[in-house]
Amino acid sequence: MPCTAPSPRSTIKRKSQRAHYDSASLHAVLDAAFVCHVAFADAGSIHTIPTACWRQGEHLYIHGAHRGRMMEALLAGECCVSITHLDGLVLARSAFHHSMNYRSAVLYGRFEPVDDPSAKAASLAAFVDHVSPGRSTQVRAPTPAELAGTVVLRMVLTEAAVKIRNWGVEDAPDDLGHPVWAGVIPLALTACAPEPDTLCGAHPQPALPAGLKAGA
Repeated sequence: MPCTAPSPRSTIKRKSQRAHYDSASLHAVLDAAFVCHVAFADAGSIHTIPTACWRQGEHLYIHGAHRGRMMEALLAGECCVSITHLDGLVLARSAFHHSMNYRSAVLYGRFEPVDDPSAKAASLAAFVDHVSPGRSTQVRAPTPAELAGTVVLRMVLTEAAVKIRNWGVEDAPDDLGHPVWAGVIPLALTACAPEPDTLCGAHPQPALPAGLKAGA
């Protein structure tokens, strides 16, 4: 992907110094995400729906049920996908200069179906491994009926923009002496202690995978 905006609509104009258009920046934002928001038009209205997502190569993937409104609308027209990670609250000495640290991505394009059963199965295995690395080889694989009942869509990563703020306070010189604390309060998505299924005691259970330990 070039390091310039791929299209006029994906060009970041406000705070353009925070813009990134390279593949590495985009992949990093996508790979850290479990949920994206998909905006699309349907039946004369505009909708934005959050849904699980994952990346394979140069495509963003989502999945859903057959005949679902979003799945059908995405196959019929273009959409916009957004992802945001909130990394910190930036507290300045003036109300005006408060900000947030974040990593975000906006993608434009059209989803296409993954119809081949083997390709669909591989994509869904990648999704399971995105949620819990290595888990796709431990759980029961989808049955043919389950695969047939699941829609997998993918969007090529050719029209996207990343915007990042990852620094501290930017106060005006005249405010530096104002007697109030200033700085960054970091924020992070953190795993808590795993909660076993209530039926775990009724059947032999293997040990908790290392990757599922709290904070992993």
